[in-house]
Amino acid sequence: MSPGTRMVLSLMLPILVCASILFGDSSALECFECNSHIDKRCADSVPPDSLKRICHNNENGIKYSLCRKIDQTVDFSVYELKPERRIIRTCGWDESRFRNQCYEKGEYGGYQKVCSCYGNNCNAGDGHTPIFFLVLSSSFILGILTRELYTL
Repeated sequence: MSPGTRMVLSLMLPILVCASILFGDSSALECFECNSHIDKRCADSVPPDSLKRICHNNENGIKYSLCRKIDQTVDFSVYELKPERRIIRTCGWDESRFRNQCYEKGEYGGYQKVCSCYGNNCNAGDGHTPIFFLVLSSSFILGILTRELYTL
């Protein structure tokens, strides 16, 4: 086997493992769905499993394709709302601008940080979930081991 072929194989194996872990489940998407204004547990860094929901098609028949977390802050009393911070987690489908990213939007009296992500229950935390780092580090180690095996 040529060194080039070995190199390609050593890179392909970790990529295939990552893809099968991240995208292997073809069933319906599952996200946390809650609003901390209604259920305070929604503001926990990792909400309880009881707040997980299967994302079925929405009322217009659009298929949900992502999870969303909205961190909403009202800075001062405005429109009869008291100053407050809310966390809203939900299923989403609008992929037009910020795919797997966050954006911030400020308006009179408050602002929102909206993050979208792909994968079951990925809207639990503030950024990448621990599974992301596990898959990344496992792939790196697997790549090194695979390369070592082919050089023997």
